[in-house]
Amino acid sequence: MAGIIAVYALVVSVLIAGNIRPPPDKHYSLFEGFMHLACGLSVGLTGLAAGYAIGIVGDMGVRSYMQQSRIFVGMVLILIFGEVLGLYGLIVALILNTKAAG
Repeated sequence: MAGIIAVYALVVSVLIAGNIRPPPDKHYSLFEGFMHLACGLSVGLTGLAAGYAIGIVGDMGVRSYMQQSRIFVGMVLILIFGEVLGLYGLIVALILNTKAAG
């Protein structure tokens, strides 16, 4: 589950790198630089929070599953909720990236 969060960051980094052009073609403004920084921070910090949540829930879920097997479905649902944090960061980063490119 935590591996997909790295894919979110990879997608954003490819989009940011695609917007950067050499100086003769395009001037890289301070606004675009800060928008790209905000994109990276958005996906990075939410990815950090999602990874932390997945780690905590996964650890406690596996320990609880050994005592009570009915906990599995609830554990998976909470893991999905933790992963959605990273998806929210990706959505914010994509919106910021369109503002920087436009």
